[in-house]
Amino acid sequence: MLEDVAKIRRVVLATGYVDLRKGIDGLAQIIGANYGQNPFEEGTLFLFCGRRSDRAKGLLWMGNGFLLLYKRFENGSLSWPRTSAEAAELTEEQFRYLMLGLNPLDMKIKDVHPSKPC
Repeated sequence: MLEDVAKIRRVVLATGYVDLRKGIDGLAQIIGANYGQNPFEEGTLFLFCGRRSDRAKGLLWMGNGFLLLYKRFENGSLSWPRTSAEAAELTEEQFRYLMLGLNPLDMKIKDVHPSKPC
């Protein structure tokens, strides 16, 4: 998978809304200015989501340049955490949940109340 090829050691989720029209320079500026992180940290993937929640962008410093990733969900959307203005670090398992469209920071199991008994 990508994390093996790109040597991703850390995934940082930029919670809230980001204008996905921004390119590499704009996203790198957001990482430094809004979240106090270093966009040139090798092996750290920064993830962003816009208002529509059906696409995400990632920014990764590869040591000699940036890699800009873009994912669009064809059927469905991401459950992206919107409440905090801080960046959150994800585990490998949380990253996989996010790519499935789930909110990795608020994993809730819904209670089911069947209307008819068996």
